[in-house]
Amino acid sequence: MSNPLVRRGINDGIRAGQEQNRIPAPSDAQLQQMYDAPSYQAQPVAERSMTYDDVLMKTAICFAVLLAGAVVGWIMPMLALPSMLVALVIGLIIAFKKEPSKGLILAYSAIEGVFLGGISSMFETMYDGIVMQAVLGTVSVFLVMFGLFKFKIVRMSSGFMKFLMLAVGGYAVFSLVNFGFAMFSGGEMNARTMEITIMGITMPLGVLISGVAVILAALTLVADFQMIEEGVRHRIPEKYSWICAFSLMVTLIWLYIEILRLLSYFRSN
Repeated sequence: MSNPLVRRGINDGIRAGQEQNRIPAPSDAQLQQMYDAPSYQAQPVAERSMTYDDVLMKTAICFAVLLAGAVVGWIMPMLALPSMLVALVIGLIIAFKKEPSKGLILAYSAIEGVFLGGISSMFETMYDGIVMQAVLGTVSVFLVMFGLFKFKIVRMSSGFMKFLMLAVGGYAVFSLVNFGFAMFSGGEMNARTMEITIMGITMPLGVLISGVAVILAALTLVADFQMIEEGVRHRIPEKYSWICAFSLMVTLIWLYIEILRLLSYFRSN
C-alpha cells in the first residue's frame, strides 16, 4: 500500500528533479573557465526525467516477476508464511532507503509473489473459483479508480492525503497486532472471526473490516496515481519510477487480498 515512507521517496525525487533542471547563473570564475575552454568539450549528461511509460514498464516488470513467484507459491503453499515475513522486511528496507533499489524491488516482487500464490492456492482449495473472482474484482476496482482519476472526478487535497495515510497506517498496525494474537492463540483471538449483528443480520466482523480495507485500498490507488502524476510533472529522475511501480504494486496486492477475504466470508455462508 502507498505509505508516507514511499511518499517521502517521491518528495526526494521531486527535489532532485528541481535541482537537476535548475540552471543557475554562472559566476565570474565559471564564465572565465568557459571562455578559456576549447571550442568543443563533452558535457556531462543529466539523468533523464521520469515519464508515464517508465512507470508502466517498471510496473509490468514487477508484476511479471510477481507472477513467476506466485507460480512457485501456488505449487508450494507452505512457503506462504515465511515468504510473507521476508517480504515485509524487504518492503520496509525499500521504504526507508533514500535511493530507489531496483534489485530490492524485484526481490520483493518475487518473494511477495510466493506469498500471494500460496494464500491464493489455499483459498482456491476451500472455495473453488474464488481466485478468479478476486482477480476480476481487483481489476474492476483499478479501472474504476483510474477512470475517476483520469477524468478528474476524484482528486485528493493535501489534508485528505494525510488523513488517508493515517488511516492506512492505523489499519496496518491493527493487521499486524491481530495477526500476532491469532498466531499465538491458535486462531481463537482473531478479531476478523468475531460475530457481530447489524440490523438483525449476524456476520463475521471480518466482513466490515475487509469492506473498510477495500475502500482504503481503492482510495490509495488514487493517491498512487496522483503521486505518479506529480513525479512526471516535476520531472523527477527516471530511477524513481521504480518507487512508483513498487507503491502501485503493493496497493494492488493489498486490494486483491482484501477482496479475496471479503469473498471468502460470503462463500462460507
